[in-house]
Amino acid sequence: MRHGDYEIMKITSHKELRVWQEAMDLAMEVFALTRRFPTDERFSLVDQIRRSSRSVAANISEAWRKRRYEAAFIAKLNDSEGEAAETQTHLEVALRCGYVDPSVVTPLDGRYERLLAQLVTMSTHPEVWVVAPKVEKKTMGLRDKEAVRIDQSQCLPVPLSQSPPTHPSPRL
Repeated sequence: MRHGDYEIMKITSHKELRVWQEAMDLAMEVFALTRRFPTDERFSLVDQIRRSSRSVAANISEAWRKRRYEAAFIAKLNDSEGEAAETQTHLEVALRCGYVDPSVVTPLDGRYERLLAQLVTMSTHPEVWVVAPKVEKKTMGLRDKEAVRIDQSQCLPVPLSQSPPTHPSPRL
């Protein structure tokens, strides 16, 4: 299936997203790397870099589950971007403190840059990812007097005898 310039595959889980897989791989590499940091950094730099690196994938997961609402989807992707950039900063601090060699940090930084590019692409083209909520349009087969319709703005059944809401339906 195609959407503009994008090839769309049926993805049923955030775990199928290449960007999530790469974020998880990077988090595991950061974890392994920080095992060699000095013990006096355990509750500061080690804790911070591990949390931010894990949060990249966690925010992608949350974005995936919020893709019914474009603004929420984009916000979680932006959170993921922020966590990736924070991880890059912690890697730079570790480099400048002499805890890691540039030959280790440079490739990781490049991978984070590519991951950030993927996140930016997703957030600037949410139409590829966002799904519209399904709205029931039938009366659910009940007798006319008991029939209900689904009110999009409230996501609750409302008796057909009531007039539709006068306020516009919020679209995030």
